[in-house]
Amino acid sequence: QVQLVESGGGLVQAGGSLRLSCAASGRTFSGYAMGWFRQAPGKEREFVASIIWSGAMTLYVDSVKGRFTISRDNAKNTVYLQMNSLKPEDTAVYYCAARSGTYYNTVPGEYDYWGQGTQVTVSS
Repeated sequence: QVQLVESGGGLVQAGGSLRLSCAASGRTFSGYAMGWFRQAPGKEREFVASIIWSGAMTLYVDSVKGRFTISRDNAKNTVYLQMNSLKPEDTAVYYCAARSGTYYNTVPGEYDYWGQGTQVTVSS
């Protein structure tokens, strides 16, 4: 079992920045690829970013490329999502997820463990 706890969400004006953190406990963190997803009201859960076990490779949805950065610190069992130049359309509940195995994936069903989510609201 892996437990995931997100933090760092909040209310920010358009153009601002937030840094989300996801702390993992349980099994060896470095054995998991990690992902960030988001879900806005009335919409399906959407892939945002993912990172392989070592942090050497990352993947982003096109809408956040150049604005968001995913990273991880395996010594601290934590994955981060730095979000810059935020837009109102980034408003959603953001979830981190862990995937057994070392390679990333964009499909929510491919992830085994999920956090409870953290709200990000971007005002215009």
